[in-house]
Amino acid sequence: MTRQYSFPEGHWDWPIKLPHHHAVRAGDMIFTGGQVDLNSQGTVRSIGELNGQVRNSMAYMQDLLTDLGVGFTDLVRLVVYYVGDASDEARMLNLLADIIGHEVKPVVNLINLPELCHPNMLCKIEGVAMRVPDGSTLPRQNYHLDAQTLLPRAFSHVVTCNDMIFTGDMTARFADGSVTHPGDIVAQTRLMMERLSQALQAAGAGMQDVVKVSAFYLGDGTAEDWEVSARIRADCFPDPGPTPTGIPVPSFPHDGLTTRIAATACAPGAHRIRLAWPNGHWNWTTALPYKHGVGSGQLIHLSGKVALDTHAKVLEPGDMVAQTRIAMENVARVLDEFGAALDDVVKVTTFCQGSASAEALYENLLIRSISYTVHGPATTGIPLPNLVQEDMVIEIEVIAIREHHTEA
Repeated sequence: MTRQYSFPEGHWDWPIKLPHHHAVRAGDMIFTGGQVDLNSQGTVRSIGELNGQVRNSMAYMQDLLTDLGVGFTDLVRLVVYYVGDASDEARMLNLLADIIGHEVKPVVNLINLPELCHPNMLCKIEGVAMRVPDGSTLPRQNYHLDAQTLLPRAFSHVVTCNDMIFTGDMTARFADGSVTHPGDIVAQTRLMMERLSQALQAAGAGMQDVVKVSAFYLGDGTAEDWEVSARIRADCFPDPGPTPTGIPVPSFPHDGLTTRIAATACAPGAHRIRLAWPNGHWNWTTALPYKHGVGSGQLIHLSGKVALDTHAKVLEPGDMVAQTRIAMENVARVLDEFGAALDDVVKVTTFCQGSASAEALYENLLIRSISYTVHGPATTGIPLPNLVQEDMVIEIEVIAIREHHTEA
């Protein structure tokens, strides 16, 4: 499989030399790292202007996609991390639609945060696109579901492309924008999971076809907070289930909202799912149907990797460098179950405990980056006030693509 790596001349850069690229293409799949409004020296531009930062971040993304032989019309997913309120979110969605075109209709995942990795940074945007290497387009279907969460018509609740299925955010918001069961994470989680099932059904799939789920919930960094909704989410999946990432956030932009989830699935009848849980690998604090790695065809999704032992005890409490090394070792162990290695990784997302400080991000970024050769994956780094457990300071999730299928 031919791989392409993109780092255009003049593109914003990190202040330290890294093997990472801003985008990677492997076959039909294209992943960009989080694009931000920095200049080539790493200085934030458009200070205080969310619209300006969105436009400039998307201009960088367009350069990456063009460099890899695709364009906005090939987008299937946008992931937007942003600082702002509900009105900022609505304005940003309309702006993104104007930038990519109202006919593209990707799914969009929105994560509101108190700050990003640089002071004055207001957004970080990553994209997933799909197109055949010979330039021909892939069959796709966009679903806008009126009974689901409010969403501009320029975006979809579900997108199917070839054998892949992507969902936007599932929440407890109604189509009129109101929030049901305000402040009740149990009731909202149940409704959210019902909506996820309905969205998959619209695409001809079910919960058994999900390979990856990403959930964000209102929490302050304790296992007790996490378990409340984690058990409800887990009950909705068969065993064995998908790979998960669960991240606490201090607030949501919509009053009364407590959680949201998004999923990636493979089409029924596509390459069968293969699962991984290495012997002695760390475990969650409660019994769950999830796995540490799920492969389908050439694609491998890993759950967020952390520094826990088999009894869910945090290793090296509070030590960013030590936990980063342990998490990366865990990444490598799960990949090895599929006959893959770190150099097969195309996208990495890192959530780290900390504030808006480039120095804090680069502390773990440097440790992570030495695991790769000169052709490193696309990367996104996100600071958070807390992670799932006290003294846990980093969580790393990756997507890898192997040249050969991952079936046993």
